[in-house]
Amino acid sequence: MEDEAPRHDEDGTDFHAIGAKHAAVAESVELLVIGAGEAGLAAAIEAARAGVQVMLVDENPLGAGLVGMDVPLLFGNRWTAAVQNQGRMTEQLLATNPGLEEAFELGVDVRLGTYAWGAFVAGPNLKSLPGPAVGLADEARSWLCGFKHLIIATGARDLVYSFAGFETPGVIGALGFSSLLTRYEAFNGHRLVILGSGDLAVQTATLAFNRGLEVAALVEVRSAPQADVSALVARGVEVITGHAIQEARGTAEGVASAILADVGSGNQRAVSCDTIVLAIGAVPVVELADVAGARLRRSDAGAYVPTVENAPDGVFFAGDCAGLGGDAAVDGRVIARSVMRSLGHEVTAAEPSVRTPLAPADTDAYHMEWMRALIAAGGLDVVACSCEEVTRRDVLTVQPPRYLGAPIDRRDISTLTQDGPVNQDQIKRLTRACMGPCQARRCREQVAMLLAIGADVPLAQVALAGYRAPVRPLPLGVLAAADESPEMAEGWNVWFGIRKQWIPYADIGTEREIDRAGRMMHF
Repeated sequence: MEDEAPRHDEDGTDFHAIGAKHAAVAESVELLVIGAGEAGLAAAIEAARAGVQVMLVDENPLGAGLVGMDVPLLFGNRWTAAVQNQGRMTEQLLATNPGLEEAFELGVDVRLGTYAWGAFVAGPNLKSLPGPAVGLADEARSWLCGFKHLIIATGARDLVYSFAGFETPGVIGALGFSSLLTRYEAFNGHRLVILGSGDLAVQTATLAFNRGLEVAALVEVRSAPQADVSALVARGVEVITGHAIQEARGTAEGVASAILADVGSGNQRAVSCDTIVLAIGAVPVVELADVAGARLRRSDAGAYVPTVENAPDGVFFAGDCAGLGGDAAVDGRVIARSVMRSLGHEVTAAEPSVRTPLAPADTDAYHMEWMRALIAAGGLDVVACSCEEVTRRDVLTVQPPRYLGAPIDRRDISTLTQDGPVNQDQIKRLTRACMGPCQARRCREQVAMLLAIGADVPLAQVALAGYRAPVRPLPLGVLAAADESPEMAEGWNVWFGIRKQWIPYADIGTEREIDRAGRMMHF
């Protein structure tokens, strides 16, 4: 095959380079707010009242496909057929979030059922874009929206642990449970066992009672409840301390009972239920912030959150994604005023944003106690990553999923730590743990805990695995529908024009390329 001289545009740039061939930005807005929860909605309304042009984007109502993949919350196959009806879901969403009506009346451009799959500001990712932009998509297409200022208010997601029977319909996260029950009124269950006894667990149990459901028990791995459970006990809830779940027992139709194991003796007991709710903790949703270039730090509550001091220009964070706890609506208004000041608006209101952590000070220790107790109760052959069927043992012994049929016999956690600090991205590449369609929402934290156990290091020393766009699983057809300039389309060819890496056209069944000067490319 003959070498072909590199092709260049008139300005001397590589013809195949994408840097000067900007993707089209379909629309632009002064302030783009991602997330219509309490923080995002409050921020959008506050800014709109001051005359700021605001677009508010929220992925709810979710498509049934995302709900089925447990994105963004652990819905646990515990939904009714109502999630298949997008019209009904939208009506329900509007009815349960009256602030959306106020936003509409103020002229906010509200986009429901729209996912933010990437955020791109000054940096390497911006070389192919004309300015800061967010990648948006719905069920039919994807596009880019430019912005002057961006508020990320993506909230929190469920902290997930797996155990035997974890994939049985009815194992659900506390936030997923709340969403199905209140936002969509599409929860299909009646009798609950709740794992955890902190504030989140108490809130979950109280919500269940208020909606006419039965709470059989709260299960706590420690010897005492982590919050005031007296009101629940008075309503007949059994608080089972010193126990961990060993198995969710049931059929393909759903959970029938929770099998609990005593942390000390290992003795088992069964509690009848149709739903097991994971209410041990929550995790700030920071993937969009990370992709945007924010620097993440580990907070005192054991969660990674974006740092305000090193935020990209024009990018702000509000609500639980910036740190669990506090009044999200107050935080949203405070952040909106920061944006308004930067836009030259006079701001007179002074409302402090105060965060009160929802988790105890020893959050890492508490989460690790649960992880160790689950291992003691269920062993190492429990799946840690459901999407790729990677077990706890596979993570600790650094084994790829069995379907690849190529075991690794020379590496494990101990040998990897000899090369440097344990690295979750490295483990992901070697075992495929956290590489499935749920994008690690069901396994990221527990894999980190397993690595801390295997390497015998504090959980805080296990670095956060990286994120990449798209931060939401999207059909290829949706991404392929994005507009592409003629210059971009002309530049795509076999192996993107990399010299010495061409495949003969006869081998792939396409015509030879003729360059813009009318010359045949040689092989």
